[in-house]
Amino acid sequence: PFDANLAEFLDDTSLGALSAQLLGDIKGDLDSRSEWEETYRKGLDSLGIKYEDFRDFPFEGASSVTHPLLAESVTQFQAQAYKELMPAGGPVRTQIVGASNPEIEAQADRVAEFMNYQITVEMKEYDPEMDQMLFYLPVIGSTFKKIYFDPLKGRAVSKFVHAEDLVVPYGATDLASTPRITHVIKMDSNEVRKLQLAGFYSDIDLPSSSNSEDSSEVQQTIDDIQGVHPSNSSTELTLHEVHTDLDIDGFADIGPDGEESGLKLPYIVTILADTGDVLSIRRNYDEMDPMKRRKPYFVHYKFLPGLGFYGLGLTHMIGGLAQASTSILRQLIDAGTLSNLPAGFKARG
Repeated sequence: PFDANLAEFLDDTSLGALSAQLLGDIKGDLDSRSEWEETYRKGLDSLGIKYEDFRDFPFEGASSVTHPLLAESVTQFQAQAYKELMPAGGPVRTQIVGASNPEIEAQADRVAEFMNYQITVEMKEYDPEMDQMLFYLPVIGSTFKKIYFDPLKGRAVSKFVHAEDLVVPYGATDLASTPRITHVIKMDSNEVRKLQLAGFYSDIDLPSSSNSEDSSEVQQTIDDIQGVHPSNSSTELTLHEVHTDLDIDGFADIGPDGEESGLKLPYIVTILADTGDVLSIRRNYDEMDPMKRRKPYFVHYKFLPGLGFYGLGLTHMIGGLAQASTSILRQLIDAGTLSNLPAGFKARG
């Protein structure tokens, strides 16, 4: 069937070769953006959310205060953007293209009313995750939303995807033209098992837990700021959901002459990161589409248009000023501390 899980019809050798190729590509994509992740971490640290008592440098008891310049700017943007994008009546408005009449206007009103009901009532994750996304957006400059139909919930879902969890190749300019999009998903093993029983994933043995050391440095920074860390009893698994074009033996594209065209077709391949096992391979285009165009799942939000794929955030624009302000503030406090210390020398006699 067109919507079948093709991993059920391929042998282990083909699945192993496909998994090894994709995992190698993903590792290269992650390595190519290591400096971007370092900037992300510095931006998170510059917010000054984590409170520290004192520092040991340049002397014991030195000030560890962080200037709130970056944090205030992020909070102001988040508050103003949320007010504009999530008004009380709902975020959806309609526009009639072409000639208008009372029937079409009434239809437009029904569409807006129904979609606002879906977003504000049915899609319970939409509001809080939009709120959280608008906090991360000005920090690094790029965030993402994933819109899809969830077979377990039986409805459309709009999930906030952290920028570090969506990986694209070096040289990508936008989501529509990039040859590969990898969504790094953290999912409870019981949720994965539910999808296996529903027939969405292949029924293979799951590892007891994911290796917590595999978490990204950005995620470790976020955990450190929050003061949390993964527990030993965690049952969370790491999945790599790869949206890419492939030419799979046995499922090749057939041209008008009845021969294989060699054209790569859009697929979604889900791989267990810890074991390399392929959970699913599904076609990612409409069956009746003669062009076989990839279905878009992700939306890219940018704070400012960047020099490449990723947008620019306040970390890039005023990150240096925030660090300088923190340094000057600490020097002023340390100077006052030293001048007020009851220090001196005791001489013999």
